[in-house]
Amino acid sequence: MNEEVTVEVVTDLARPEDVLPNILHLLPLEKKPFFPGQVLPIILDAKRWGKTLKAIQKSGHRVVGVAFTDGIRPELVEAKDFRKMGTVCKIHQMEQHDDQYHVVLAGMQRFKIKKWVSKKRPFTAQVSYLPELSPKPTTELKAYTTAIVNIIKELLPLNPLYGEELKMYLNYFGTGDPSRLADFGASLTTANAVEMQEILEAVELLPRMEKALVLLQKEIEVATAQTEIRQHIEGEITQHQRELFLREQLKFIQKELGISKDDRESEIDTLLDKLEGCVIPEHAQKRMDEELDKMSVLERGSPEYTVTRNYLDWLTSVPWGRNSADSLDLERAALLLDKDHEGLKDVKERILEFIGVGKMKGEISGSIMLLVGPPGVGKTSLGRSVANALGRKFYRFSLGGMRDEAEIKGHRRTYIGAMPGKFIQALRECETANPVIMLDEIDKMGMSFQGDPGSALLEVLDPEQNKDFLDHYLDVRVDLSKVLFICTANQLDTVPSPLLDRMETIRLSGYLAAEKVSIARKHLFSRQLKRAGLKQRGQLRIDTAAIRRIADEYAREAGVRKLEKLLGTIARKTVMKVLKGDELPIHVKPEGLEEYLGKPIFSDDDRITGVGVVTGLAWTAMGGQPWI
Repeated sequence: MNEEVTVEVVTDLARPEDVLPNILHLLPLEKKPFFPGQVLPIILDAKRWGKTLKAIQKSGHRVVGVAFTDGIRPELVEAKDFRKMGTVCKIHQMEQHDDQYHVVLAGMQRFKIKKWVSKKRPFTAQVSYLPELSPKPTTELKAYTTAIVNIIKELLPLNPLYGEELKMYLNYFGTGDPSRLADFGASLTTANAVEMQEILEAVELLPRMEKALVLLQKEIEVATAQTEIRQHIEGEITQHQRELFLREQLKFIQKELGISKDDRESEIDTLLDKLEGCVIPEHAQKRMDEELDKMSVLERGSPEYTVTRNYLDWLTSVPWGRNSADSLDLERAALLLDKDHEGLKDVKERILEFIGVGKMKGEISGSIMLLVGPPGVGKTSLGRSVANALGRKFYRFSLGGMRDEAEIKGHRRTYIGAMPGKFIQALRECETANPVIMLDEIDKMGMSFQGDPGSALLEVLDPEQNKDFLDHYLDVRVDLSKVLFICTANQLDTVPSPLLDRMETIRLSGYLAAEKVSIARKHLFSRQLKRAGLKQRGQLRIDTAAIRRIADEYAREAGVRKLEKLLGTIARKTVMKVLKGDELPIHVKPEGLEEYLGKPIFSDDDRITGVGVVTGLAWTAMGGQPWI
């Protein structure tokens, strides 16, 4: 098993690497390959690899083969996991510490596995060696050698570790050995293990040097980027330290001159800066001055200081007298309403009348609108369109299920976690004193032992009273008369009559079939295509007649929510067809709707005529549906 093969060399004396056994013990390399001319320290588990190392010692040849195993852990390695090309190494040092062997290997030359002798530990194989013969000097070889040396020179300033490895290499070799130089250049890089293995398997010198140049060039780019990032971060840290030092110097100078401001004064200045552009009423200014005086004498760590500071934060966040300019262009308002909503002619005319009156007066104030209609007819979006037409900020909150009047009027400051009501929060968020505030689902307010929000709204929605709206948290009267309130409801039965008297009711009865088709074409269909990730023209087409049939036989409600859901169903089923590879575009026709939506829900019954038969119309309270 220990037969030896002699490699023909040009010298008379045989070097150790010239006489190598043709049967070689193998060790796995998990992370990356190992090149000839390198020194590799490895740690091996004595339990798994002790027999291999002892077998090497008994053989009399202190050499071992190492081969890359594609990241497979050593304890799981099998013979099939070893790459065919590896490096034969001389064992320079081997020491046992407890249950581990510390081994230092020196790469000698490449080998190739010809046939396995033992596919179990200790792994042994019959190999053939690929010694490096002295190449003939050519112009191309010299050019590659110079290129590798120049790139290594470029790498040296970017990472000091490269310099240490270069010194070790020059101690044993030199730039006159192109083969070792190519291997050394590749080993300097952080290339992945597969690319390193390709270098190891490149026996021909010029292709190997070319691949090494590619890896070195990539390493130059990576190292340059890392250096730039490091310099940028160091520059930012240096600038931050400089600013911190200058800031401390400035504080010291201000303190010496008696002009320094402490944190309390800085907070007061920040609060006062928020009032820029505001016209503060006299009563609010008086309260603000009192609280600022109190804040200036309180200790910053006391609970009362925090309460006072939070109160002033809210008080200065109210946009006192800061109004946005209204856009009273009737033509623009009409275009916006027509763009966003189909039909609803009476409602649009009433809104335009409202804007026209405001244009005649020079301001819009003192009106509260209530939009009443079935779900899905566009009440909420109509309020947003009014805000866009006027050029005002829009704020919406729902009153559905609200049971606590503090949501409207705010909490007393004596309570922990006290906050102002929704209207003060709306003014703070909109940063103007004349936004459009939408009160959604006003017919679904609740009532409990905590209070009655409907009664709390009486002051807000009364144009004669909301000039002096009093929030319990602020305890300062705020003018809400410039705010345009738009409320929505599905029915009027549950709206308190005193509240109903303060609003102007505008009814939205619903859409005709033709209007539904137009809405689906202009708005709903494109929205559902976008949600499903489909392209409007390239993947799904739907006939107008098909949309009309959906409106007639599947979605007869007043609004368009059901219609939009059904269009979404068609879009989702189309997605499944696209993923299955059906021919595009998928065309939906009226007669093919049952494939997507099932049997129609509604159908036209034959009219029954004759003596004793009467046709009538009744409106029931059960869902608000007509019965014929």
